[in-house]
Amino acid sequence: MSADMSGPARLSRRRVVLLAPLGLAVAAGTGFYAMLTNMGTGEFDPHDVHAPVLNRPIPQFDLPSQAPGQGFSSQLLSAQTQPVLVNFFASWCIPCVLEAQTLVSVASLVPIWGVAYKDASANAAGFVRRTSAPYAKLAADRSGLTAIDWGVTGVPESFLIAPGGIIRWHVAGPLTADLIHTGLRPALASLHR
Repeated sequence: MSADMSGPARLSRRRVVLLAPLGLAVAAGTGFYAMLTNMGTGEFDPHDVHAPVLNRPIPQFDLPSQAPGQGFSSQLLSAQTQPVLVNFFASWCIPCVLEAQTLVSVASLVPIWGVAYKDASANAAGFVRRTSAPYAKLAADRSGLTAIDWGVTGVPESFLIAPGGIIRWHVAGPLTADLIHTGLRPALASLHR
């Protein structure tokens, strides 16, 4: 068999190489169009991240204090006799700034324990002061390793922890009035049954 490809064989290989990017672009465009269509009809929510940690015990951790609050551990969180909302945030996160005022209303429903994610201590302290974020406890996850154990995909992200340390509800992205009404309140109600 000759190593030299003649006419039609070389031409078909060239066509494949030239048309492959066009085929990939068409496939990607079709997928993007389907995603946008499903978002419009309500069948797809890009913020609905199904955390693999739901209905499981919280991971083991022990986080240091983040001024102006007091740090906490998995042991302390598991020992709580009432639900707690754990909120991962960062001062450099624009959605976290927007979420901060919503947290004030959430604090009347459930205590909020904050975790400053990959943030400089002074910046996180300034964020809490500026936004009046109502954290009952405040810890620092400077390395981000605890967030990985929790399954955090980005900040802000919140987890409702039932007494005994079981994760019962989760939202990736900022808490909104709608999420509080359709997600957090029903999850809290189910814990009081």
